Amino acid sequence: MGTGIYFWESDPQRALEWAQQKAKRGACNDPFVIGAAIDLRNCLDLLVRENVELVRFAYESFKEVQGKAGLPLPENKKAPKDDSPDLVLRYLDCAVINHLHSIVEGPSRTRGFEPYDSVRAVFGEGSAIFDGSKLMDRNHVQIAVRNPKCIKGVFIPLDFPQPLASANSPSTVAKPDGGLQPSR
Repeated sequence: MGTGIYFWESDPQRALEWAQQKAKRGACNDPFVIGAAIDLRNCLDLLVRENVELVRFAYESFKEVQGKAGLPLPENKKAPKDDSPDLVLRYLDCAVINHLHSIVEGPSRTRGFEPYDSVRAVFGEGSAIFDGSKLMDRNHVQIAVRNPKCIKGVFIPLDFPQPLASANSPSTVAKPDGGLQPSR
């Protein structure tokens, strides 16, 4: 989904599972979940067919650019030490979406296209919930916020069991300008 601050829509359990998997890989120390009030603004919503077509176009353009430069396409991969069979390290997907952003934001940008503030997509992950099903047990909607001003506030979800954080765990607070800053 490209560069951004990532959120799982309406699914703190899946967000915590993701953070715990990152911790198993050594990418974070104290996994926990925060909630956020987000205004998606100009969203590249990949649940909308026209936007999917834009990403298809961006893939073909990216493939051409990489080919002319003699560079291979990145590949989506399984995460090390991850119990999921899914390709959750989405290097290709990220590169294609970032390429689309560079087209939209670049000097030769198409008239009428404004830079995207956020990206939203659904991911089917995990195992089928019953034989023959395409419904998976780790389905989720992710949001990548590119413009921090879209984040209107953050909070600790109520009635959601959080792992105990260590005394060295940083927390994040919203700044008045809409950005985020670490706080102790």
